[in-house]
Amino acid sequence: MGIREEMPLLARHEGEWEGTYVYVDADGKIVDSHRSHLTCTLGDGTDGWDYHQVNVYTWEDGRTEEHRFPGTYLGGGHCGFDTDRLTGEFWGVDDNTIYLSWIYKEKGADLRLFELIVLSEDGNHRNRVWQWIRSGICVQRTLINETRVVA
Repeated sequence: MGIREEMPLLARHEGEWEGTYVYVDADGKIVDSHRSHLTCTLGDGTDGWDYHQVNVYTWEDGRTEEHRFPGTYLGGGHCGFDTDRLTGEFWGVDDNTIYLSWIYKEKGADLRLFELIVLSEDGNHRNRVWQWIRSGICVQRTLINETRVVA
């Protein structure tokens, strides 16, 4: 069996999503925000990846960034990713929730990010929270709300 069969919740995330990212410091003060367009695709490993995500971020001042996240199915319902920018792993914890843990390589291993992604019952909305933990202390959170725009 492949990733689609062993990670059915991840398969429900396939498609295109638009939303907003809001970054807040440890005290809850907004420190950044931007719009997002994400494309999530499942593959069969023949292109060197089983899961591929492309994130395009757009700020009010017109700035944009694009990041690609190819993932490899590790078996047992787990997927991993290792890019020039970050490394981590994710898996489903129940019928609607995916858990991720990763580090940004340039920021050092003492800064870890932990994310929960909750998919709505109808599969058309996602709510995500990143917790940025440095040496055991939460230094920032990212709050993300998304809507599916293409299935």
